[in-house]
Amino acid sequence: MGSTSDQHGNGGVDRRTLIKRSAALGIAAVPAAGLLSACASGDSGSDDKVKKGTKSKDNPLAVNAGAALSVVIFDGGFGTKYATDANAQYKKAFPKAKVSFHATQKIQSELQPKFNGGTPPDLIDNSGAEQMDMGVLVGKKQLTDLTPLLDAPSIDDPNKKVRDTLRPGIVEMGQFDGDPVWIMYYAYTVYGVWYSQTALDKLDAQYPEDWDAMLALCAKAKKKGIAGWTYAGKYPYYLPFSLYPFIAKIGGREVLDKIDNLEPNAWKDPAVKAAFEAYYELFKKGYILKGTPGIDHIQSQTEWAKGKALFIPNGSWVENESAKVIPKDFNLQVGAPTGLDSSDKMPFGTIWASGGEPFIVPAKAANAEGGMEQLRIMLSEASSKNFTSQVKSLSAFNGGTDGIELTPGLKSGVAALEKAGDNVVNPRLQDWYVKLQKEQIGVAGLGEMMAGRLTPAEAIKKIQGYADAAAKDQSIKHYKHQ
Repeated sequence: MGSTSDQHGNGGVDRRTLIKRSAALGIAAVPAAGLLSACASGDSGSDDKVKKGTKSKDNPLAVNAGAALSVVIFDGGFGTKYATDANAQYKKAFPKAKVSFHATQKIQSELQPKFNGGTPPDLIDNSGAEQMDMGVLVGKKQLTDLTPLLDAPSIDDPNKKVRDTLRPGIVEMGQFDGDPVWIMYYAYTVYGVWYSQTALDKLDAQYPEDWDAMLALCAKAKKKGIAGWTYAGKYPYYLPFSLYPFIAKIGGREVLDKIDNLEPNAWKDPAVKAAFEAYYELFKKGYILKGTPGIDHIQSQTEWAKGKALFIPNGSWVENESAKVIPKDFNLQVGAPTGLDSSDKMPFGTIWASGGEPFIVPAKAANAEGGMEQLRIMLSEASSKNFTSQVKSLSAFNGGTDGIELTPGLKSGVAALEKAGDNVVNPRLQDWYVKLQKEQIGVAGLGEMMAGRLTPAEAIKKIQGYADAAAKDQSIKHYKHQ
């Protein structure tokens, strides 16, 4: 999330005390912290590295042309064809290399024994519900610094480094503490509130820019037998895809930075209270699709695509992941979070967008150069166009859309980024503290609140307690915005 990172309005003062918002989902099953820590703790096992090859114009990373390469890809919303296509280019460049390619949704449980045994794959797409804790991996020095890849010449222009071909913020996202870059986020995800323009047209409605308008539209939909919202009830950490930028819109991006930094009382900020209360109002007024807390991401997306709910918080992968159930006349759109009122500190259009689909090269990878070369191939314009045309999402490559007929959702995402301009936020909790974000804030906090089992005040108190415990936990590495 990764990432699902998946992440990707204004209002008035009196509204702030009446209704604010808080989003979340139901109950989720994610790997226990102990497993994640164990996954990154092993220093035993083989430390065999293949000999480097000869560095040349065509082989700037000095890949051993005959060395085996092992790649593991998360088989999720983007599928795996984009990766196998790029893998075919690697085989073409190094025909003597034996390449193993494995797709799975069980990243953590399948790779834990390999990390512990010192025999991890050479390249991993560390994504999905079983994503390994990136903060733990970095903190325990289990990853290879990708700076050589970033400083290598790009596939398309030898006079331009790979780092100079990437979208703004991609390199920084891979940094946790200083200059080394531990992660290459391959997708560029737009998070927000996804909806059918066709459905809004049938209600003679526009996407709401303030919370009064949101509630009015949900009330109008309810009279027609349509829910206002649904979400991945079993994976409540999807709801922050719209909730976090909503908090930033109300109180400014510094509120999210304080939350990321685990600062004392960060969750007690008035902007958080406002946001939680607003989202809780969706529950209180019966604007959430019945049964939502008990359904997963696929089920919620299917119900939404069938027109049973207007809005769903998600990332731009939803267009590809739900392609089989989205009607042809759906006219998929993404909206930045609806604002609270006119006192919001950031303008309507403020949105969460950031790198997604995190690729890593383990520190104990036998063929780290090969893993980085595979990424260099993936970051070419041809591979980027292939990715975008196949999965309906932007890549980390800054471009790659020329000549491609953009789908409705992708076109809407590009338009949302243009509208946002500099008002793009990028919360880091999902990268820095996976257990805190998914199990505690998501499931135990937001999920319980949106199911009606916690009030906003109770949810905030509970989440602040989790954040305080994480801040005091000396067994984990802590990170801060620079």
